[in-house]
Amino acid sequence: MRRLPALFAALLLPASQPLLLVTALSTTSLLVSEAPARAQSSVDALLEKVKALLDKKGSEQEVIKLANQVLAIRQSGEAYFYRAYAKSDLGDKQGAIADFNQAIAINPKDADAYYNRGNAKYYLGDKQGAIADYNQAIAINPQDADAYNNRGLAKSDLGDKQGAIADYNQAIAINPKDADAYYNRGNAKSDLGDNQGAIADYNQAIAINPQDADAYNNRGLAKSNLGDKQGAIADYNQAIAINPKDAYAYCNRGNAKRDLGDKQGAIADYNQAIAINPQYADAYINRGNAKSALGDKQGAITDFIKAIAINPKYATAYRNRGIAFEETGDISSACKDWRVAASLGDLDAADWVRKQCQQIASTHPQKPLP
Repeated sequence: MRRLPALFAALLLPASQPLLLVTALSTTSLLVSEAPARAQSSVDALLEKVKALLDKKGSEQEVIKLANQVLAIRQSGEAYFYRAYAKSDLGDKQGAIADFNQAIAINPKDADAYYNRGNAKYYLGDKQGAIADYNQAIAINPQDADAYNNRGLAKSDLGDKQGAIADYNQAIAINPKDADAYYNRGNAKSDLGDNQGAIADYNQAIAINPQDADAYNNRGLAKSNLGDKQGAIADYNQAIAINPKDAYAYCNRGNAKRDLGDKQGAIADYNQAIAINPQYADAYINRGNAKSALGDKQGAITDFIKAIAINPKYATAYRNRGIAFEETGDISSACKDWRVAASLGDLDAADWVRKQCQQIASTHPQKPLP
């Protein structure tokens, strides 16, 4: 689970352009000089209203309306920036990018416009485009810890874990109290198999922000990977205490209980995870495994069916349902599931098909699965 620490950096606004003073004394000249002054005054007043609304939830449409009024008077990088801000909050990332483009065209040195355009691209899945924008933001403002952090996220998503760690290091050097940078660096270390290093970073994130449920959850995962199941359960307990709707923490705690032999306790946690998120395929699979271990093969099959309904391309669900079918004596159904799992890349299932299902295939031609 990875997150952008803040969607928008602090707004560094360009200074207002100085008014050109008309010094001629004729009445006509004085009237001409007052018009741009009044327009500038109107623009300034509108922008002040926009700034007052920025942090108010539900004010996005009003921000867009006011920004449009400014842009009807004159081109303004600030107005484009604010309108992009509101559009992004409303989920219109493409519209936000178009406005950030305009803000950058007016002020090519606007580091925040590059940063926020990078965020919008990140959310749209354009990780390379996001990195390019974070690069620009960092070139303009080398002290932008958020830009380093978010560039690290994009690199990590593209598989460059070491590059991500280097960026998190920079973010932490700039801001040693950046809990998100420690958290994200811990995730990258975990992905590289450095569980001890990950735990050290999660410790830092928790010390800075003791209410970070994600950091407790992921520290629990790292402890579990190192064999400390009880320590993992303690961390999952903390995550759940902070966020009782954390389906992942319930599922992970269930896994730790299962590993300690507490299958019933595991099932209770999987039940909670599924109640919170009925589309959580992993929780159904894990509950199915626990039921199977307790001898409830039909209950297990029902859970695997649920997982497959949620994700019809989930090889593990087909493989495990095949095992449950085999254990109930239905080798024909088992082979059907293993063939599907093998087609989805499950090597164990492919091996079982070769060893156990060839004779069935020749004597009982397979019907296509619905």
